[in-house]
Amino acid sequence: MPPHAANPNHPFDTVLMSNPLSTQLPHQPLDRRLSVAPMMDWTTRDYRFLARLITRHTLLYTEMVVAQAILHGDRDRFLDFNDEEHPVALQLGGSDPQQLAQATRIAGDYGYDEINLNVGCPSDRVQQGKIGAILMAEPELVARCVEAMQAEVTVPVTVKTRIGIDDQDDYDFLYRFVDRMEASGCTSLTIHARKAILSGLSPKENRDIPPLIYQRAYAIKHAFPHIEIILNGGVKTLNEVHEHMGEVDGVMIGREAYQNPYFLAEADRVVFGDDHAIPSRQTIAEQFLPYVERRYALGHAPKHSLRHILNLFQGQPGARRFRRHLSENMHKPGTTPQVLMDALSQLP
Repeated sequence: MPPHAANPNHPFDTVLMSNPLSTQLPHQPLDRRLSVAPMMDWTTRDYRFLARLITRHTLLYTEMVVAQAILHGDRDRFLDFNDEEHPVALQLGGSDPQQLAQATRIAGDYGYDEINLNVGCPSDRVQQGKIGAILMAEPELVARCVEAMQAEVTVPVTVKTRIGIDDQDDYDFLYRFVDRMEASGCTSLTIHARKAILSGLSPKENRDIPPLIYQRAYAIKHAFPHIEIILNGGVKTLNEVHEHMGEVDGVMIGREAYQNPYFLAEADRVVFGDDHAIPSRQTIAEQFLPYVERRYALGHAPKHSLRHILNLFQGQPGARRFRRHLSENMHKPGTTPQVLMDALSQLP
């Protein structure tokens, strides 16, 4: 990969690292007070770069990557990321301890700050591979997976789960699951405060129809004070984050962080106490352009990067014109990153 000449006026204008370990610093304890959830097709490396322009401290997660894909597929495609994304965590999917251990060992060489095991996804497709929420019914197997993964890396191995599955959704069921995770050495657990219905509902419906029961996560934190409990599900504002922080250790934001990404601009001040100047939406878009240009030079079509910026100006004058110009033009053959500047010209 040819080097990119850095712009001293651009805080993130650095080389796109093909091997993040080349500049990786020793791992520091992760601050998980606020994180952006792993979301398929959304939390790609392009989105994560954009998000990092908005917030310095919020922990970012990759999409779920299946362990077998790492073992038998294009590892760089699944695991490469931009050094600017730190702190960044990889979410793995799988249920075979040996495969997960191998995938974790490989991923560890890329320099992720955390490896997370998916025990929460309810989709039919991942269930067929014995991945995701279906594993809640087998806490012993999950514990063996966690133990095998921990043996391969020095960074934290964490678990993301639901409060229950189908008719196994009472407090005792969740307590037994968390108790086994604690025994496995897991010290941080993210709980999506809805149960997963494994048949009859789509993944989208599973994000809306089962009711949120935040009190279940609160009770688990009270019962397991030595485990870090991160709450996920339905949180849309930083005020809500603040309210939950009295009961749990952190909050994970999902769809709102993608559909209205600029709301994260206040996160560093409100959640992390960092009073650095907040960049404007226009500045963020202009800082994103050199990144899109570098990806374009490497053969990455602009549409793949620019789709993540469509919602940056949500609620602002001219937002509809900005979004429409990008939507109508970024998919055209021969489109260059200039289409972003053209879209910005649509703003008042």
